Amino acid sequence: MMSLPLIFDIRHGSMDDGPGIRTTVFFKGCPLSCIWCHNPESLRTEAEIFWDARACVGCHACRAVCPGGASEVLPVVTLHRERCTACGACAEECPSNARRLSGRHYPVEELVRILMLDRGFYRGTGGVTFSGGEPTLHVEYLSTVLQTLKKQNISTALQTCGAFDLSLFRRHLLPCLDLVYFDLKLHNTASHRRYTGISNEQILANFSALSREMGERLVPRVPLVPGITATELNLTEIAQFLRELGITSCQLLPFNPGGIEKRRLLGQSLQPEILESFMAREEERRMGELFRSQLQP
Repeated sequence: MMSLPLIFDIRHGSMDDGPGIRTTVFFKGCPLSCIWCHNPESLRTEAEIFWDARACVGCHACRAVCPGGASEVLPVVTLHRERCTACGACAEECPSNARRLSGRHYPVEELVRILMLDRGFYRGTGGVTFSGGEPTLHVEYLSTVLQTLKKQNISTALQTCGAFDLSLFRRHLLPCLDLVYFDLKLHNTASHRRYTGISNEQILANFSALSREMGERLVPRVPLVPGITATELNLTEIAQFLRELGITSCQLLPFNPGGIEKRRLLGQSLQPEILESFMAREEERRMGELFRSQLQP
């Protein structure tokens, strides 16, 4: 029996996840643990609870329904995460949205039905994008959804960190994908391991192989994280890597500090190296010009 992955968001009417108007599906679980991730709820494969104490109205409904005693009044409402199983009972009862469950299962038929409700908005240019987290962690489920969408002539796209089994990707996912947005975060292997938790050797090898097979359907992307990925050395190295593959265009993704607040609400530790503000516009422009100049043959 197919295992169902957890999905933490289905975003309708997206204009930033591919061409046209799209519906974007966000999966939980990622092999990377980027310290700047703006969707930290995507890193774990398990369900999680967002807890915003500022929104709590003190009704104690969460305490009444929690089966594990994770909610206590000491003297204000407190969430003991070590006792929490993320069953979601507290989130269902919370009248102020101070508790929110991140992650639920969607049978294939239910997800496809939801996606097809937006079909009128796609209008030949839009479609469905799968993101995360890392969608390729869920090959069987994703392959089934993709095949169903392609039978309905729905355009499909995938956003990936690139850390996947290439043979499985080729066999089960690639035939049903129109576009693949492939993140290249750091070119230096030691830096990549330091900031994302894993080596980038498989990622670079996968990108190189797919660039020869997919052509313009493979879209490289670089997140501009101040002081980490947005450095002259890193951008120059990535540009050289792309240039050697005959690629002269690449998307640059502006830094989004929204993950910092999400980490607080998830009870996760904060990373002191990550700025709590957007990258200065002038610095973003300078890095973009540097990168584009390095991409030219």
